[in-house]
Amino acid sequence: MEVTWWGHATCTVEDSGVRVLTDPLFVRRVAHLRRRRGAPPPAEAARADVALVSHLHADHLHLPSLARLAPGTRLVVPRGAARSVPGLRRLRGLRVTEVGAGDEVKVGPVVVRAVPAAHDGRRLPVGPHRSPALGYVVRGAARTYFAGDTGLFDGMAEAVGAVDLALLPVGGWGPYLGHGHLDARRAAQALAALAPRAALPVHYGTFWPIGMGAVRPHEFHAPGAEFARLAARLAPGVEVHVPRHGERVRPGAVR
Repeated sequence: MEVTWWGHATCTVEDSGVRVLTDPLFVRRVAHLRRRRGAPPPAEAARADVALVSHLHADHLHLPSLARLAPGTRLVVPRGAARSVPGLRRLRGLRVTEVGAGDEVKVGPVVVRAVPAAHDGRRLPVGPHRSPALGYVVRGAARTYFAGDTGLFDGMAEAVGAVDLALLPVGGWGPYLGHGHLDARRAAQALAALAPRAALPVHYGTFWPIGMGAVRPHEFHAPGAEFARLAARLAPGVEVHVPRHGERVRPGAVR
């Protein structure tokens, strides 16, 4: 299996001949956020058999990016998403499936299982709590956990189960992380509990608020390397990769 990190929370997981795309975000700018590192993903990034959306925030459920997916692509979203984001109904040709924690979706030889996440699932800046934030476990030749956005929560390892590879958020898109996020240290603590064979840090070093490039720049640049450093201490048995934008990784510990 192989993983390509395109930036932010967008990854392509290739497993058993199935291309799984996470939280597609293909643009240079989202509202007040500008892509500061890495070019926007190329056209190949939009090629997927199934796309997974972890929650309804605009940098994770991004309608213009979803519109670039080919007709017939399966789109898995949290339950209630279409009610909260009516634009989903206008995405012609996509096969939208709404799920809650514990639900499974089969895509060829791969099974995707939705798991809980500790994060605000609303469509911000306003909106009722109609949809849960989710993570996903992709089970094919390997078991890959995509955490989406989440904080640490009781029973996290039990809810996720045994996995070979963890794609964990280690930062954000601004100088401060609010409730329901993992920073590098908390992500390393989660890694110690999950105990996969390998891990990649995601959700950092891509977008930053316009005009705030000089505000706490270490929160933009440092989380990936800091996660690797802390993981070596807290979870020394885990192989950690810190890819560049657009880099394809084949974790050697995943068989």
